[in-house]
Amino acid sequence: MNIDKWTEVDEYFNALLVPSDPELDAALESSDRAGLPPHGVAPNQGKLLHLLARIQGAATVLEIGTLGGYSTIWLARALPEDGRLITLEADQRRAEVARGNLARAGLSHRAEVREGPALDTLPRLAAEGHGPFDLVFIDADKPSNPEYLKWALELTRPGSLIIGDNVVRDGRVTDADSADPGVRGVRRFTELLAEEPRVTATAIQTVGAKGWDGFALALVTG
Repeated sequence: MNIDKWTEVDEYFNALLVPSDPELDAALESSDRAGLPPHGVAPNQGKLLHLLARIQGAATVLEIGTLGGYSTIWLARALPEDGRLITLEADQRRAEVARGNLARAGLSHRAEVREGPALDTLPRLAAEGHGPFDLVFIDADKPSNPEYLKWALELTRPGSLIIGDNVVRDGRVTDADSADPGVRGVRRFTELLAEEPRVTATAIQTVGAKGWDGFALALVTG
């Protein structure tokens, strides 16, 4: 089995369960035209985020790492009309593209893009009294994942859901001697989840059009 077969399987399921959507397609196209890296979630992964937010009954969502806003649209669509999503993006160009994509999708009233390094923005959110968020999606620079988890715990409550993306790293997550900052960040993130008495968590490997990766899922319990 290889990525060609994984992609073929993704395409089969997407054709049946995640049909083409003009606003989501336009978000991908505008991100591509702007030269943004193709690091966003796949369509079936976006639908999974959407379903998890709906299952959670989320009214407030925090996203750490916006890119072009593709996953943001999926999450924002899961919220009630008076719901609120705040997404954090360090790069000015990416933030501009995301704002345009959210406006085209009719979600600007529900989703706010905050620009600047997340480790600067997160304390401001706390100081402004934002939270607790019902769902936090972490999909930014992996070396900072341990700090993002600490802030996610600050800004959630018992019953909230924390999702960490890209935790498998093509299997490199098992390398305890890795010098890769991303691998080291994901490993520490996972260790903190294991040590944290306020959560119960698991991690799932995935294969598909985006290759071999996976996500961690943590329920805040205390």
